[in-house]
Amino acid sequence: MPKKIFIRGTNWVGDAVMSIPAIREIRRLFPAAHISLLVRPWVRDVYSAVEFADEILIYDKRGIHRGLAGFYRLVADLRRRQFDLAILLQNAFEAALTARCSGIPRRIGYARDGRSFLLTDACVIDPAVRKMHQVYYYLGILFPLGMPAQPTGSDRRDLPSIAIGIADSDRNAAKEMLRLKGIAEGDVVIGINPGAFYGEAKRWFAGRYAAVADDLADRYQARIVIFGSPADCAIAEEVAASMKRPSLLLAGQTTLGQFMGLIKECRLLITNDSGAMHLAAALDVPQVAIFGSTSEIATGPLSSRAVVVKHPVPCNPCFLRKCPTDFQCMKGISVQQVIEAARNILEVQIPSRE
Repeated sequence: MPKKIFIRGTNWVGDAVMSIPAIREIRRLFPAAHISLLVRPWVRDVYSAVEFADEILIYDKRGIHRGLAGFYRLVADLRRRQFDLAILLQNAFEAALTARCSGIPRRIGYARDGRSFLLTDACVIDPAVRKMHQVYYYLGILFPLGMPAQPTGSDRRDLPSIAIGIADSDRNAAKEMLRLKGIAEGDVVIGINPGAFYGEAKRWFAGRYAAVADDLADRYQARIVIFGSPADCAIAEEVAASMKRPSLLLAGQTTLGQFMGLIKECRLLITNDSGAMHLAAALDVPQVAIFGSTSEIATGPLSSRAVVVKHPVPCNPCFLRKCPTDFQCMKGISVQQVIEAARNILEVQIPSRE
């Protein structure tokens, strides 16, 4: 029975959320073990208020762990901790090399990226998992540890919990940020997240987001807040400029933790398939998720309060960053479709204020 477990976490926000059931299952399997989770700095806040990890370690390749000297510094630190077991949720060769060089005797991960020889338990992907939600991909790594078989199929009722919390400091900072911008407690706040890191094939159009936001602002006297990472600033600004009603533009102006706090203040989030979509699901915030090139079966929001809007086309899902043809998967999603999905959610919470 391992006493000290090292988990190499995933590198991106959406993947971090989808791997939470696996980390929670590790805690269930080994309730007395000390669990350390190694992640990149930009996903740390996903785990700021979780109960399944004892320690969050930061892998900072742009700072203290930069270059070969930084790699040896990380390895030396991990070796001093004397872990019994490494579970590699990240697929990279480097993750397996780090665990091996750190002297961790048992190393479990998928046999990918030519790293099988570095693992003691090289897992093969179950073909059935490729047809299911990605949470099962991460859970599949745990079968060598005795995890029981998971339900098959894509029924959201069978899916394990991705629920997370928010640090009190981030929740309070988000409330204060809104207060300073003139948004009072009790105001109807609707979030718009028009970006998506993976590429433009996952992004609905800025003008259409603006039209939806204007309609909801008028109907519910809502305050519209436009979110996004620093890389999303251009499209977020385009949405704001295209709107007839005023909005609060916060893209690139928050930490991830503060962003989570702001999402929690929303009555509704309207978003592309993105890290923000997964965070809203994990925080139990109602959302409309717009899908283009990707698959809602594989990476859709795991929430009973989420509505997916998509336009079926023969080439979907292509998983491409940029559409090589006519982009009908996104062009086919109308402003009215998204408005109706949003109204169906909001009418349960508040009456129309037209």
